[in-house]
Amino acid sequence: MPDPLSDLIALLRPRTVFAKAISGAGNWAVRYGDFGHPGFCTVIEGRCRLAVDGAEAVTLEAGDFVLLPATPGFTMSGFEPAEPVFIDPHAAAGAAGEVRHGRQEGDADVRMLGGYFVFDSPDAGLLVSQLPALIHLRGAERLTTLVRLVREEADAERPGCDLILSRLVEVLIVEALRSVEGDDAPPGLLRGLGDPRLATAIRQIHGQPAHPWTIAELANEAALSRSAFFDRFARTVGVPPMEYLQGWRMSLAKDLLRRREGKLEEIATRVGYGSASAFSTAFARHVGQPPKRYAMTA
Repeated sequence: MPDPLSDLIALLRPRTVFAKAISGAGNWAVRYGDFGHPGFCTVIEGRCRLAVDGAEAVTLEAGDFVLLPATPGFTMSGFEPAEPVFIDPHAAAGAAGEVRHGRQEGDADVRMLGGYFVFDSPDAGLLVSQLPALIHLRGAERLTTLVRLVREEADAERPGCDLILSRLVEVLIVEALRSVEGDDAPPGLLRGLGDPRLATAIRQIHGQPAHPWTIAELANEAALSRSAFFDRFARTVGVPPMEYLQGWRMSLAKDLLRRREGKLEEIATRVGYGSASAFSTAFARHVGQPPKRYAMTA
């Protein structure tokens, strides 16, 4: 059975770039500027405070996991008053060794493993736009284990490292996103997959993107009337069914064009268009440029 979430993550091609140990001691506070790439962190021991722009401040404890899908600006600190030290996340990204905030000597009050990854696909907004600014999970043992594995693999740089890291990050993302499926998620794919009836229709779209789907067919898959299906899909997923279908087809097409997977006529057929000209017209309208030009610049 098709798995739309796995389809989407595979299409975005995430890969690990950076993972390191982070600690804090004494009176400390740091303010990171907007970064843009997805960031993650798991707390190994101790506690600290995290205030992410656009989200309520939270207390992080041992066993907690945090995912920032777009890593906006944030402040992290201990529990004693301290003036935040500004850190440019782009400049700090390549720093080697453990990062220590506050008092440099003695035991740390909090120890964490953190890092970030990037999506090779420029369509990261397909996922990021559907997620809250902060995903905070308590007692996330599986995710803590995954972050440890990411750190160990990134440090070792053994043969096959890139492949293993990309798979670990894919698993890490899926594990984290499972926590926001359903009513906790904003309108989008994750929320749609939390609705059993809509999930059936979404899986059909992902499983057979070239099929000439109609509202009536998709409504039948969801065991709903046409009007009930249309309203429920638009409200839950955030766009009407046919717009979602076209968006997914265009995402697939862009991926095929970037990877030079076939001639234009073949790509058109694979994403549900009867001719290269019909596909080119739809692609240009959706993306803003013809497919051949997109392929040359992607």
